[in-house]
Amino acid sequence: MSVVSMSDRECERLSVLSEVRSGRLRVSDACPLLGLRRRQVFRLLARLKLDGATGVVSRRRGKPGNHRHAAVHRALALSLVREHYGDFGPTLAAEMLAERHGCVVSRETLRQWMAADGMWTARRRRHRAVHQPRRRRDCLGELVQIDGSEHAWFEDRGGKCTLLAFIDDATSRALHLRFVPSESTFDYFRSVRAYVTTHGKLVAFYSDKHGIFRVNRGEGSGRLTQFGRAMAELNIGAICANSPQAKGRVERAFGTLQDRLVKAMRLAGVCTLEAANAWLPGFVEDYNSRFGQAPASPKDLHRPLGAADDLDAILVCREWRTVTHSLGLAWQGGLLLLEPTPFARGLARQKVEVVEHLDGRLTVRSGAVSLAFTTIMPAPFMRHAAAGLDDVDSKRLTPVLAALREQQAEPAVMHAAGG
Repeated sequence: MSVVSMSDRECERLSVLSEVRSGRLRVSDACPLLGLRRRQVFRLLARLKLDGATGVVSRRRGKPGNHRHAAVHRALALSLVREHYGDFGPTLAAEMLAERHGCVVSRETLRQWMAADGMWTARRRRHRAVHQPRRRRDCLGELVQIDGSEHAWFEDRGGKCTLLAFIDDATSRALHLRFVPSESTFDYFRSVRAYVTTHGKLVAFYSDKHGIFRVNRGEGSGRLTQFGRAMAELNIGAICANSPQAKGRVERAFGTLQDRLVKAMRLAGVCTLEAANAWLPGFVEDYNSRFGQAPASPKDLHRPLGAADDLDAILVCREWRTVTHSLGLAWQGGLLLLEPTPFARGLARQKVEVVEHLDGRLTVRSGAVSLAFTTIMPAPFMRHAAAGLDDVDSKRLTPVLAALREQQAEPAVMHAAGG
């Protein structure tokens, strides 16, 4: 065996042993350098004298390891994986083999077996998904990509908030920007109202699969969300993208905005939501002049609002509640008590519609009849954070935690005042 085929460790050993043979290094000094005892060093010296450099090479090279699994064990493990765990990774497959079949194999050994058998490919060697660029829509107002981005927009001058952006697919123009505490159905309603009032009704919105735009769980996955229902009433399409790359216009816009908009607000001294929203129109005009493109077709597909497009009645949240025998109905952790009129008494155990408006008003309806009621609610709390604290979306977590901190601080403040 030639010196060229030696490992780095064996080459290092040969160098040290050569120094010992030449008398420039003592055996006692070579032991710590090689990590060996005197007896082992003398054995290597004898082998070096007899066989030359090849005497330093391990005699186990090319031979099967002492702890190598039998071929039968390997075949059993792979057959079990192929039969029961074909889509499992090596780590999980090794756990299942040990727990359910008593076939103990280390995950690294199983990884090598599965790779050699073509059952698993390392992540770095897999073919990455190819997301080819999608052709722009031809007309302004044909497709508008919408999304929200939570970011430290005011840097250290204020807390985190969310920017809602409406980016036209045909031109990359920002047709609407608005700062809000967090993404919520009502904040999107307010933005849609401002959009359609300014530009008219577009053909379709293009969004991600956030719970505002799509019912993602349970048997209701085919139902419309409040946003989807409102867009259907306005005759505006609501399309959900299958990947972030599909709505790349708005994603890339946020990349630009998180750089330019943040710095522009720093120079302007803007540090609150109200001030930012008042300042935004000038920035949007400059942004569109820099990054907007001419559409392929000069036709504008925005449509004017019609007489039937009552935004006050459409951009609301409607939910059905069952009236109890005591004429109460649950709402947002509280209770709505209907006035005991003869008509209301006949609604016991029937469903009525609760409508929440953009300005926070509640109305209760049975058909076309509005019902008088009184509200029994818990301590004041943010409307959109109060609904379902057991099921808070990650994009709403910041305002929910802020509201909880404020609510939890109230008893301490009252105690201090009383003391």
